[in-house]
Amino acid sequence: MTPSKDISRLIEIMAALRAPKTGCPWDIEQNFSTIAPYTVEEAYEVADAIARGDFDDLREELGDLLLQVVYHAQMAEELGEFAFGDVVEAITTKMIRRHPHVFGDEKARSAGMAKGMWEKIKAAEKAEKRDARIARGLDPEDHGKGYLDSVPVALPALTRALKLQEKAARVGFDWSEAAPILDKIEEEIGELREALAGGDTGPIMDEFGDMLFALVNLGRHLKLDSEAALAGTNEKFRSRFHYVEQALEASGHSLEKATLDEMEALWQQAKGAK
Repeated sequence: MTPSKDISRLIEIMAALRAPKTGCPWDIEQNFSTIAPYTVEEAYEVADAIARGDFDDLREELGDLLLQVVYHAQMAEELGEFAFGDVVEAITTKMIRRHPHVFGDEKARSAGMAKGMWEKIKAAEKAEKRDARIARGLDPEDHGKGYLDSVPVALPALTRALKLQEKAARVGFDWSEAAPILDKIEEEIGELREALAGGDTGPIMDEFGDMLFALVNLGRHLKLDSEAALAGTNEKFRSRFHYVEQALEASGHSLEKATLDEMEALWQQAKGAK
């Protein structure tokens, strides 16, 4: 087996790894559920390489993410459900269908993306998917029957909170402005204080979650992405902590031996330097 730029070679490698008698024992014992966390992790590593502007890493991480797609397709093929080619066909069909102003006939291209066309295309896709599920003897509502059930459970929690709020807002279930949400956040903080006083982990977690949900809602009204905002704060924290680490090393000290007061003083320096 030799490397190749042809996708078929990657598919062959994945099939060989999953071969019952001659494949890799670890790969053979995996299933969709055990591989799913790796799929999510690889997507984050792609995003990380992009954020760092590292194209060498991006090339590698995109390959790792592609492997995840091939892995899931291989397992589906073993079950007789679909193969990698079907995945490619499905996404190419979707892209062509959703861009009639690019791939349609001359009339469609000249008209551009007419108002409401996107919603009509999505509705047609949903109806087609529903019919296909019925034909297979499955529940036609693949994500559940509630209005919000189509928001994927596996999304990062902050992102899912935003998606749930956005969808609820489309039918009018929303604050009219940001100001009342600040009052709601203060209310949730008060309820969290009460839960902390009670000392029961369940209510504490529940109220903490309510507070986070309200903060995401505030960010949405302020036109801010909570994931992006927190990512920025995470990086700021990392950078300032690294400043503290470097300053301690320069003075012959270490993080492990430094006092909290020493680290706090350097932290304030870091805030002033950045």
